[in-house]
Amino acid sequence: MSKKKGLSLEEKRTRMMEIFFESKDVFQLKDIEKIAPKTKGITPMSVKEVLQSLVDDNMVDSERVGTSNYYWAFPSKALNSRKHKLEELQKQISETKQRKTSLQKAVEKAKVGRQDTKERSSLLKELGALREERTQLQAELEKYRECDPEVVEEMRKSNVVAKEAVSRWTDNVFAIKSWTKKKFSFDDSRINKAFGIPEDFDYMD
Repeated sequence: MSKKKGLSLEEKRTRMMEIFFESKDVFQLKDIEKIAPKTKGITPMSVKEVLQSLVDDNMVDSERVGTSNYYWAFPSKALNSRKHKLEELQKQISETKQRKTSLQKAVEKAKVGRQDTKERSSLLKELGALREERTQLQAELEKYRECDPEVVEEMRKSNVVAKEAVSRWTDNVFAIKSWTKKKFSFDDSRINKAFGIPEDFDYMD
């Protein structure tokens, strides 16, 4: 024998609303916790959760008096709530339809001039050739960047920096040679041979 399926949350909410509509009375939570399981088959553990969900959705009114909370809901309010919800949904549907129509018009407008004609094919072919030519010209232009005044100026500045660096290293080499002469009494040719320094090593012009 198959196990009886429990009520879904929506079914519990519907049955709990029936309690209010049928009685047209005001209840405390403890009253609902007694009535709901007996008359509507709502499990005691879920009564508070279902009731709170109805309050949150503004389907059941709640008011705290002293230390107790009171709950009530009348059919007229539920009807107005449903009407309001229906109006909102209808408004959303109307806005969606308008947007759909607007998009369809935009699509149709975009299609104009894009039919697959001989003229269009010819123009697309010409456009492709022009794009290819532009790519080639850009590549050729890149070759001549060295003649660009800005590039030349950057190269000139780089050369000055490089020359200054060479001069510093040349100073260092002569300083080491001078120290080696004094320390070990070596002559220039012996020092050059030992350190692999060319005989014509000198400052750059």
